[in-house]
Amino acid sequence: MTLTSGKKQHIQALANDSGIVAAAAMDQRGSLAKALGPNTSPAMLEEFKTAVSAVLSPHATALLLDPEYGLPATAARDPQCGLLLAYEASGYDNTRPGRLPDLLDHVSVRRIKDWGANAVKLLVYYTPFEDPNVNEIKHAFVERVGAECAAEDLAFFLEFVGYDPAGQGEKSLEYAKKKPEIVTASMAEFSKPQYRVDVLKVEFPVNPKFVEGSRAFAGERAHTRAEALHHFKAASDAASLPFIYLSAGVDNDVFIEQLEMAAEAGSAFSGVLCGRATWKEGIPVYAQNGVEALRDWLASEGVTNINRINNALKPAQPCWNRLPG
Repeated sequence: MTLTSGKKQHIQALANDSGIVAAAAMDQRGSLAKALGPNTSPAMLEEFKTAVSAVLSPHATALLLDPEYGLPATAARDPQCGLLLAYEASGYDNTRPGRLPDLLDHVSVRRIKDWGANAVKLLVYYTPFEDPNVNEIKHAFVERVGAECAAEDLAFFLEFVGYDPAGQGEKSLEYAKKKPEIVTASMAEFSKPQYRVDVLKVEFPVNPKFVEGSRAFAGERAHTRAEALHHFKAASDAASLPFIYLSAGVDNDVFIEQLEMAAEAGSAFSGVLCGRATWKEGIPVYAQNGVEALRDWLASEGVTNINRINNALKPAQPCWNRLPG
């Protein structure tokens, strides 16, 4: 497949001149409402997202928002900052096994394009250890969204997050041992051309809490540092598309250390789409003192956080290296 001129222009709008994506994520919905407290209203979610957009977007190449509460924030972003909009409903279908995805009922790729986005972001929970019939449903789901993006000539960013189909949880030592295979197999699967994905948004292949010698190491070892570096390189080699890392809610220091490990391993990552590692410490500031206090915190601590991440992207490789044509 050859990249169309329309998709190329959209991806250029999301990256810097060197082809590196330094994007900020602000598409959280249910998790953000829970973190802000039981009395959180839709207006508060819109206000929080708008403040983040206004203060942090001048320091990002792109901003990820959601159509439910994030559309007012799109107008507050820096005019040079590209825009991605989420297509999936928050969470997943919990009426059936397999963490099957849902799309927002009132949203289509055409509407995302009309709202001024350069790309669609789709989140799918995925593991190669799931029932093959469940994974076939997810494969077809991604194919449909990929075809819809191709029809509208809009960039398609696919995010996949691993999980434990046995239900024992993703924070366990046993899951940490399986995570490299889950991430690597997922990167290989969704690099296939039938999905029409342009950029993969991926997890780090290891949980730093279980990497001996990492700053986040909590005492139980799944991998040595050398083994972790091997997993970073193996996951990178499994993908034939450009990929960027997500932060998965870790602290800023931990996220930066993982980027440093990726660079040391020779991972061919092309940037980040990072949310909570930049702004999550501003949640209690807003909840206790309001939006002006949040803006002040973002202008100091938030900007410091995002610039630290931007500095860690110097070893990243241009997304053009892996885009077809």
